[in-house]
Amino acid sequence: MLRLNLEALEILDAIARKGSFAAAAEEVHRVPSAVTYIIKKLEDEMGVQLFDRSGHRARLTPAGETLLEQGRHLLRAASDLEYRVKRVATGWEPELRIAIDTMVPFSVITPWIQAFDQCNSGTRLRFLHEALAGMWDALIDHRADLAIGVSMDTAHGSGFTNHDIGDVEFVFAVAPTHPLAQVPDPLPADLIQQYRVIAVADSSRSLVPRTVNILQGQETLTVHDARTKLQAQLAGLGCGYLPRCMIRQELAAGRLIEKTPAGPQHVPRFHAVWRNNQPGRALAWWIDRLRTDTRISDWLAGRLEC
Repeated sequence: MLRLNLEALEILDAIARKGSFAAAAEEVHRVPSAVTYIIKKLEDEMGVQLFDRSGHRARLTPAGETLLEQGRHLLRAASDLEYRVKRVATGWEPELRIAIDTMVPFSVITPWIQAFDQCNSGTRLRFLHEALAGMWDALIDHRADLAIGVSMDTAHGSGFTNHDIGDVEFVFAVAPTHPLAQVPDPLPADLIQQYRVIAVADSSRSLVPRTVNILQGQETLTVHDARTKLQAQLAGLGCGYLPRCMIRQELAAGRLIEKTPAGPQHVPRFHAVWRNNQPGRALAWWIDRLRTDTRISDWLAGRLEC
């Protein structure tokens, strides 16, 4: 009789996301041989091949894709059940998942983590780094219970509460060696369009990916987070907008040059967002900290260096 257990589904999901048995083993804290054994045993018991192992990257077969798609529903259901049981017993969630925009330095919230540790709640904290529509996607898909750094420009439906954190002032910046550094302001759009832009990839898995401040037909170098984008622009690999709070030192030292594009400039706002359902004690603690502690808004305004 086939015993399709949650551990096997978790390993299947990890391999599909990480692309290799070795990387998946590291994520699930098992040795690679154990991961290989569990998947092989599952394939033998089901009588199907779940992975195509002919290439360098482990790829799901059609049968594997079907199992993973349905298996993820089971994993979410099991996680929700664990969550509900623990909350009924103690009020503290077994795990709190917090998505943070990639531009926010982790050092901004480390004092909050240290303060939360003093609660001795037993709640595990899991942090995700997301970008653009990926913030909403993490909430909607229940990968995150709380998202910090959400743009309300792309709000998705009702059922969420948001807390206003502050404005994010973006600066169009280039390295001193970049051709646009010597061009008088304001820079016309058709001139900017001739040069490569550095863009952060949208981390959404199911929502329509967003692009921001990329002109039609402009060559693009896409990176995975805001810190990598900064490094690419410092190296003169392209131009683009960066949050002023993240590049104050680079601007002051002349490692980046601030330029002014022609036309009106949009100033987005940062929000924290969570679902409307009654929060557990851990989420309530973090919501209260966001409402009473100004660390993130101070960082956005340049009053806090991190």
